Amino acid sequence: MKRVLTALGLIPIVAWVVLWADWRIFLAVLLTVACLCYREYDQIAAGYGFGAPGVVGYGAGVLLLVSWDAPWVALVGLTVVALEMVMRDQDLAHALPRAALLVTGILYVFGCWKCARPLRELNPHWLMYGLMLNWVGDIGAYYVGRRFGKHKLAPQVSPNKSWEGSIASVFTSTLLGSLYLQRFIPSVPWWQAVALTAAANIAGQFGDLAESAMKRGAHVKDSGDLLPGHGGFLDRVDSTLFALPVIYAYLMLV
Repeated sequence: MKRVLTALGLIPIVAWVVLWADWRIFLAVLLTVACLCYREYDQIAAGYGFGAPGVVGYGAGVLLLVSWDAPWVALVGLTVVALEMVMRDQDLAHALPRAALLVTGILYVFGCWKCARPLRELNPHWLMYGLMLNWVGDIGAYYVGRRFGKHKLAPQVSPNKSWEGSIASVFTSTLLGSLYLQRFIPSVPWWQAVALTAAANIAGQFGDLAESAMKRGAHVKDSGDLLPGHGGFLDRVDSTLFALPVIYAYLMLV
């Protein structure tokens, strides 16, 4: 019940921010959510025993998110700075893993969220589509997997997920996501809408498993407790973080 009530409260807020809010409000919300996600990632990373990546990740991540363009030179510079900073660690055996955790967190959280800005600027419905397709898929996966799931998808990473639920997620997401695109962005050919939605959903499922693997490696159940019934923000958007780059890449290529 908590999960349902939280979703019912968040959906209208998310829809208003994405579709109708002023760009300043949207950017403020995006920055807030990204920082909350990074905070939870920082806590998970600390569980690996090399020390938390630290506050520098917030600064670098915000710069990455708000900048209009982040050329490869900037990413190389970020890696160099991360390595220089962790050299101050008294235990130098932790230097390289800690730098890797820092750079991974910045690109994983802020880099993926960065795709949200151009999607909304092109058409707010592109971003709304990117957010809802995995949420819809999760519903199909939950009900089908709960009743018919017998074959484990990734037992070591997420024992409750099944192949039946995964297929249901792709089917449900592809059906409703394609209809959403045909309704609000009719310039997309139907076959491209189907292929894109399926690809984005599959990417989102990998994102879900990736976060589950990170949590299992750190021996934590949820990334946080800010969303009753869902866990943390990162638990709620782990699939979205992998889906948005797929949609953005499609728009850049097509």
